[in-house]
Amino acid sequence: MNPTPIIELIGLSVFKAATILHNVSWKVMPGENWVILGANGAGKSTLLHAITAYDSFSGGTIKIAGNTYGEYNWPELRKRIGIVSSELEARIRPAESASDVVLGGHFASLGLYDEPTPELCEKADGILERIGCSYLRNRGWGCLSQGEKRRVMIGRTLMVDPILIILDEPCSGLDPVARERFLLFLQNFSSSDGPSLVMTTHHVEDIMPNFTNLLALKSGRVLRSGKIGEVMQNEIISELFDAKITVEFKDGRYHLNIINIKEI
Repeated sequence: MNPTPIIELIGLSVFKAATILHNVSWKVMPGENWVILGANGAGKSTLLHAITAYDSFSGGTIKIAGNTYGEYNWPELRKRIGIVSSELEARIRPAESASDVVLGGHFASLGLYDEPTPELCEKADGILERIGCSYLRNRGWGCLSQGEKRRVMIGRTLMVDPILIILDEPCSGLDPVARERFLLFLQNFSSSDGPSLVMTTHHVEDIMPNFTNLLALKSGRVLRSGKIGEVMQNEIISELFDAKITVEFKDGRYHLNIINIKEI
């Protein structure tokens, strides 16, 4: 029996004054961790917003865990999808404790507005320990560093035992050291029996070894998708960013070199 895709898009299109996504078809299978790579304006965030039904789409089909959009209680299903983004972070009150932010994940709220049970509090404490943030338990959101906020947001997603965690440009706003610390955390956090990860970025250096597949998105269209090693080719990445580029794989990480920004 074939496994059910976690995400299945068939001919997805999004139109807002202009077409942003064009006929995007894509599958995420259990055990896969995907990177969506593309330049600014490629449609990466729009794609994520459509998947999570925070944005409407104009055509095509979206299925999550075999459930088709329009035929299922999407708000309930969305609770099984964890989202980490600077947009959500900005909506959390500075005085909210890290513990309350994690607990809010159970209620699909940014912060805590309901009284948690002792069992939920115990679960939140266990999650904070798992992500190495027990020391932040009572610290206010406004006093956390950007890297700490990203880890706590991942902790928030774990309150509902998600099937999928979406990371929308998770390294944005991080200084170089905080970025490396977060990427190492993400690498160590990922596991074969855990939720699948989907991360958007425009930096190949953000791709850690735990990511298995790559969707190259250009001007709202799928340029190429597949195993990372198959897609991360000089010709494909050069076309993706409209520049002559070479990609080097060294010490388990990809590094991008721009040869010429005018020619391909």
